[in-house]
Amino acid sequence: MSTTWEKKGTNDGELSFEISIDEISKGLDSAFARIKKNLSVPGFRKGKVSRQVFNRMYGEASLYEDALNIVLPEVYDAAVKEAKIEPVDQPEISIEKMEPNEPWLIKAKVTVKPEVVLGDYKGLTVPKQSTEVTDADVDAELEKRREQQAELVLKEDGVSENGDTVVIDYKGTVDGEAFDGGSAENHSLELGSNTFIPGFEDQLVGHKSGDEVDVVVTFPEDYQAKDLAGKEAHFATTVHEVKTKQLPELDDEFAKDVDEEVETLIELKAKIKEQLEKTKKDEAEAAIQQAAIDGAVANAEIKDLPKAMIETEVHNQMDQYLGNMQRQGIDPKMYYQLTGTSEDDLHKQFEQDADQRVKTDLVLEAIVKAEKIEPSQEEIDAEISSLASEYNMEESAVRKALTDDMLAHDIGVKKAIDIISDSAVQE
Repeated sequence: MSTTWEKKGTNDGELSFEISIDEISKGLDSAFARIKKNLSVPGFRKGKVSRQVFNRMYGEASLYEDALNIVLPEVYDAAVKEAKIEPVDQPEISIEKMEPNEPWLIKAKVTVKPEVVLGDYKGLTVPKQSTEVTDADVDAELEKRREQQAELVLKEDGVSENGDTVVIDYKGTVDGEAFDGGSAENHSLELGSNTFIPGFEDQLVGHKSGDEVDVVVTFPEDYQAKDLAGKEAHFATTVHEVKTKQLPELDDEFAKDVDEEVETLIELKAKIKEQLEKTKKDEAEAAIQQAAIDGAVANAEIKDLPKAMIETEVHNQMDQYLGNMQRQGIDPKMYYQLTGTSEDDLHKQFEQDADQRVKTDLVLEAIVKAEKIEPSQEEIDAEISSLASEYNMEESAVRKALTDDMLAHDIGVKKAIDIISDSAVQE
């Protein structure tokens, strides 16, 4: 194939390539086969007209556009490989020459991945991470578990305090009018949990069963229901019950209740300490890794990021996020209704750090090349087995969903991250 690549800007250029006569012939055959089925010509049964008759009546050039659309994707991919470029967006195609019995000449305006000039990425200094677990840490975790095991008991006398749970009826109005979602009966609310509009829970502190309270709050300016944002609301509230938490004693019985594998409180504390140490170690490793990667990206030079790469990254993140929602039974339309947001809002959310994520990917890929990392077939097969196990899939399904090139790319990036983080120095 005759292919030339001419750079026109930092990340833009023009790719020129030919479509051979053999490829054109195959494309014309396929194009004719597609239209022949529905072609009606006097003297022939539908779909039975010959190629020679078609050419005499309509001219072979009438097939050119369809033939080009058929052969172009494969020929363009081959030209990209020959030119050794990495496009990041759809090309802008123009036809330079399309004559009978001659190769067709095509030009494509292409945006490619930007060049990355690596700086230091080994031996980078990162903040020191502590993995120490103190007695206070263990005690705090024990207290969380006590909270989880707490029972709610009626508070016969005395008034409600933060941490208590009140059972209430409430009816909300704005400018004297009720609004959707503004009323409920026998609703349990933990005071101090900050699950209601700011100020609502505070006004129920100091009350007892039977009290009627006029709770007055102002909806936040950024409240998801736009018709209520910034408005003052009155909630006629009746307190039915006040319940307080009764925490279990910290003893061996408590230990056995929260963990069947231990017999004593001492054993539970030892197990919690071991779990916290592992968690802190994992968190420290993640922090070191991220700090080292950020340093490698900061040390690298990338002149311009193509807008197409940033837009692709944003949409990939949106698709992944909404895909996770759908697996929980929430489709995009429902998600936007529940959150009071729109597709544009989600786009802006993922747009915030998209350029940094793209830069990070580019730098890691550049390190893969610099280190000449080439995952073996054995490593690719092992990755397939690992993914199949992780997602409870058949290996054949993983192979169908992911190509060897995609898996090799991911393995290479993981190895690049290891090189960066394993050589990092804490101080």
